[in-house]
Amino acid sequence: MWRERGEQADMPHTIIVEALGESRYRVTVDEGGSRSVHEVTVTPDEVARYAPGVSAERLLHASFTFLLAREPKEAILPRFTLSTIERYFPEYGREIRGRV
Repeated sequence: MWRERGEQADMPHTIIVEALGESRYRVTVDEGGSRSVHEVTVTPDEVARYAPGVSAERLLHASFTFLLAREPKEAILPRFTLSTIERYFPEYGREIRGRV
């Protein structure tokens, strides 16, 4: 499990990443007294593509930090594959390497 506190738009948040098995992860975002829960599939190929040598959990944490800088937690899809982020935010692939 990966847990880390951060700051986004003056609102403290905690991102918790839990492995569910079979390349699936539960990501919980606690922020401002409310919570959102997301199920994300992260394949080994996606880890190698976006952040070689980094754990899927660390990549997911960085990915949610990236997303929270652009939209509220409620706008993040409840279930998606990691590469889906790049469809909404084309700069994701380029920027995520600098975050991990």
